[in-house]
Amino acid sequence: MKTESIVGTASWKYAPPDPVIGFDIGSRGSKGVLLTPDEIHTAFIPTGLYMQESADELLTRLLQQARLRRRDVAYIVGTGYGRISLKYDDIPYQVVTEITCHAMGAHALNPGTRTIIDIGGQDSKAIKVDPATGKVVEFVMNDKCAAGTGRFLEKAAVLLGLELHELGPVALEATEPAPISSQCVVFAESEMISLRARGERVGDTAARANIAAGIHFASARRVRSLLGRVGIEPELVFTGGVANNVGMWHALEELIGAKFTRNPIDMIYAGALGAAVHAGRFHTAALAAGTAKRRRTRSVAAAPKRKAPVRASRCAGSETPKSLAEVE
Repeated sequence: MKTESIVGTASWKYAPPDPVIGFDIGSRGSKGVLLTPDEIHTAFIPTGLYMQESADELLTRLLQQARLRRRDVAYIVGTGYGRISLKYDDIPYQVVTEITCHAMGAHALNPGTRTIIDIGGQDSKAIKVDPATGKVVEFVMNDKCAAGTGRFLEKAAVLLGLELHELGPVALEATEPAPISSQCVVFAESEMISLRARGERVGDTAARANIAAGIHFASARRVRSLLGRVGIEPELVFTGGVANNVGMWHALEELIGAKFTRNPIDMIYAGALGAAVHAGRFHTAALAAGTAKRRRTRSVAAAPKRKAPVRASRCAGSETPKSLAEVE
């Protein structure tokens, strides 16, 4: 995608001088963003058993999208759960914390960002951002309890006989969200089972929607408590894998009384985008220090075709030699 179509300007200050990549290797999903001077490319795959293999697959997909070669990549930055597992011998590589990367990714797309809610598979965070720099001012994190994370919602989906991607849309159909008061996964599970035992049959569409909505509000209350510790200032941005869940968007916006900023790209890529922005900065600093050189990139598709050598022959009545390539 052309950067201008996403950020609204051709002179984006975070555009790198050469192609760079950011990887966000999460516990459930792995995300990659490739930045060039005028393009943004994204890729997502489920995180595999081996983090390096997940990153390598992302690298292959991103290079194919951008029609670049591996040697065209000037710098890689890794973030997320699996960042320390990555290693590259042929490309400069650094790790940056996911909180720093999510802040920068949200800021790069929305310079007015002041507050971020990031909900992933294993944890949730509330981050306060300096809108002038994109740097983290303050943050709090819940990584000790599954409540308020993607794991909480995954468990709920299984209990309701739904796929995870169905949980949010089903919750929006609720007429009266079920009263699930607990913010603990174990106790919330018990409450869901009790609701079913009292006649709230999962097969009943309305009952299932009410339970799904109750789960989202229970999870959102946990996240709201994090926000209360850093404060809420607009613009407010929702990042992480759970940002794709419309039920959680609705529950959070209703509980905190504020709207999240809509973004031109899926904010599941916020961490990877922030990592790519930092990769561009590291590469720029290396160029200034004389420890790196500019990449002489050339689109793979634009590489000239090699012609097979053809012996020239003089045709009858011709004044100049012709080869088969010239005839074609």
